[in-house]
Amino acid sequence: MSRQQKKKHQEPTPMSGMERLTLRVSGMINHPIAQDQRWVTIHRLDTDGDREWEEVMGTIAEVDGIEMTFNDDESVTLRWEASSEDDPEAQTHDEFVAVEEEAPF
Repeated sequence: MSRQQKKKHQEPTPMSGMERLTLRVSGMINHPIAQDQRWVTIHRLDTDGDREWEEVMGTIAEVDGIEMTFNDDESVTLRWEASSEDDPEAQTHDEFVAVEEEAPF
């Protein structure tokens, strides 16, 4: 393989504005504190385009069980109810649970 071909394959593909916004919103919604309190406020950044913002907010608005409040500062507060026992729950793994042990000294 020539040097130019190798260089082309190594260049990362930049994320689109939609991908960045979706990833940020998803991370905020799935954050443990947001999940515990069952609400989160998403602030619109200067880098969030109108089309991307409207599309993501429209997608969230279509989800059952989410209450959206549009704030004066262009942020959006999402609230949701606790999941019922019928809803699938995230699996926890023992290796991720903190274990308190006495110090060996």
